[in-house]
Amino acid sequence: MKIIRNYLVFLFSFLVVIFSVTEIVAETQPDGFDRQRNKIIGYMLSKQLPTLHFSEKVMDDEQARAAFKLYIKQLDFQKRFLLQVDVDQLEAFADHIDDNIKAGRVSLPDAGYDILSEKIMLVEKMVSVMLADGKVERGGKGALQGSSGGDFSVGVFHVTRKENYETDPEKLSYAKNLSELEDRWRKVLKTEIISRFFDLEVDQKEAQEGKKKNEDELWQEAIDKVAKRNKNFFHRLHQETLQDHYDRFFNAVTRSFGPHTNYIPPASKEDFDINMRGSLEGIGALLREEDGFIKVVRIIPGSASARQGHLKAEDIILEVAQEGEEPVDITDMRLRDAVRLIRGPKGEEVRLTVRKADGTKEAIPIIRDVVQIEETFVKSTVIESEDGRKIGYIFIPGFYRDFEGTRNGAHGRNSTDDTRQEIIKLKNKNVDGIILDLRNNGGGALVDAVDVTGLFIESGPVVQVKNSFGDKRILSDKDETILFDGPLVVLVNQFSASASEIVAAALQDYGRAVIVGGVHTHGKGTVQTIIDLNDHIPLLHFKKYDDLGALKIMIQKFYRVNGGSTQYKGVEPDIVFPTLFDHLKSGERYLDYSLPWDRIEAVEYSPYSGVDLDLDKLRSRSLARAEKNEGLKIIREETEKAKKRSDETGISINIDDMREKREEARLVREKVGAHYRKYRKETGENLDENKWGDKETDTAEAWLKDVNEDPYIGEAVNIIEDIKSL
Repeated sequence: MKIIRNYLVFLFSFLVVIFSVTEIVAETQPDGFDRQRNKIIGYMLSKQLPTLHFSEKVMDDEQARAAFKLYIKQLDFQKRFLLQVDVDQLEAFADHIDDNIKAGRVSLPDAGYDILSEKIMLVEKMVSVMLADGKVERGGKGALQGSSGGDFSVGVFHVTRKENYETDPEKLSYAKNLSELEDRWRKVLKTEIISRFFDLEVDQKEAQEGKKKNEDELWQEAIDKVAKRNKNFFHRLHQETLQDHYDRFFNAVTRSFGPHTNYIPPASKEDFDINMRGSLEGIGALLREEDGFIKVVRIIPGSASARQGHLKAEDIILEVAQEGEEPVDITDMRLRDAVRLIRGPKGEEVRLTVRKADGTKEAIPIIRDVVQIEETFVKSTVIESEDGRKIGYIFIPGFYRDFEGTRNGAHGRNSTDDTRQEIIKLKNKNVDGIILDLRNNGGGALVDAVDVTGLFIESGPVVQVKNSFGDKRILSDKDETILFDGPLVVLVNQFSASASEIVAAALQDYGRAVIVGGVHTHGKGTVQTIIDLNDHIPLLHFKKYDDLGALKIMIQKFYRVNGGSTQYKGVEPDIVFPTLFDHLKSGERYLDYSLPWDRIEAVEYSPYSGVDLDLDKLRSRSLARAEKNEGLKIIREETEKAKKRSDETGISINIDDMREKREEARLVREKVGAHYRKYRKETGENLDENKWGDKETDTAEAWLKDVNEDPYIGEAVNIIEDIKSL
């Protein structure tokens, strides 16, 4: 009855709104912009979001202000175009967003588009003038290296001058006037020119003797390249249409309900569908457009990026270069356009310049390839402990399931069956315990999360699922067989999310396993569904409008058997170790308007009694070993330094200081790599069998070496020995 009543109210309101605006404007603008179509989209979102979203938020002034905050962030997140007076002018729309879209009136994107377009033209002229005079001028000996012996400048950019630049837009205010905005851009361009000069220095080391350039020529080339890149950057900004601004406004409205709720415009639906199907060709990274940046969400196991090893979740991609071509700045680029640059034919190289979470930059060459299918599946090996015990190790990259194969009558491959087979193999080898590695596992099929958990417990509830209407259901393991009843350790990290968190949480609640990892997992305890807006237009008359796009909306939330949610907090391990990613602000707790942690009633379940887990003793022994483990000590030290670097967002843009920072980052990677083989591959000085994109690499052998030299896996082996001895 509730759904029918809501639909009737929606239909009546829809008719009122449509008929009230039809007489006002029915034109289609020259660039194809259809104002009437956008009024319909806005109105439909205003009704669908409060009705279907799990949060039960309503479209009111508070929600309108949240949407405005997100809108301004995406409009000019780096604060390089808008003045404070512009933001103040746009803020007059903030409290009216809710009323306007409910009434079929959308006006903020028009104002934002006009103001931003004007400022882009002004800034483009500023930048053009600053880069026009690239004459190299020296003021004394040693000036090029930035010594106190003299000054050195390239046009208006004094590269030896001591000055700071704030790289974190959140800590910046909008410029008060055009003069302040110009100075901000001068510092941005100075940073780019020095960085480009460093890159050219590296290239010179490999250049043939007759083709080497002197330092002045390198500086001139650096400024020319920066000028060309910025010309392309502004050209791309001028391609932005009014419809692009409306689409982003709608996305700001939806994201104010939660970070995983989005408006998907028609032009992006194809890319979204490809991601959902799992496109196999390219670099193998899932990307997200966030506050003007293209951010890496997840690396697909078995992909070119996974095998190459440098690209990581939370990296921000700044530039994309095709092999032998100049890089293209993709800051403020639409996701679909960035993806088109990154994708390409198998076997060709693409070079990504990324900014790591600690502020360092790295150029990453990746040979595009298809996903190596076997690398995406569950696999296992046996590790020999120091005292001669055999410990099983199982890696689950994701909870995959071939639903299509199952629907067609075949038995589609799935992670549960594969995990079962690996457990049987390990049992046949008489292992004394098993390590289940869920690190970087972004989730997948819920049914497999339940069934994999069931391989280690007798039977019982695994997870509770509550929907937006308050209905609750319990998903349980109904098979009373325990496939493996020995000691079990589960490895997790910040990138263990969704289904992998369900498994870790259930095994922890049952007292079945010791959970080991960083401070917390990702904390994504929600379920989304896709609603095609074209299927929800109530009258055939309005079907004439072009594709309205789709709405991805959060409709369910996961809860542990003990009643606590996996949302926001994630799973907190029993034994916590420092990781190289501790400084990353990664997880639901760092996303705008993420749903909070809460609790519902626990369900009845019987804790596991087959293995005695004295967590206090296990934790004490493990942490004592970690203090003496050289590899973990170095990781701890470098984690603290990385945290400090990430907090110090104000950087010196003096040439000597920038050179020192670049060298410091290189030495850090080498230091960590000397004790952690997995990161040795990230230094650029890889082992022979793991060179960049080397097709001759024996991936199976390389994987076994990674497993045996991983300090976390090594400590997991020790924990299983402790469980056996206590």
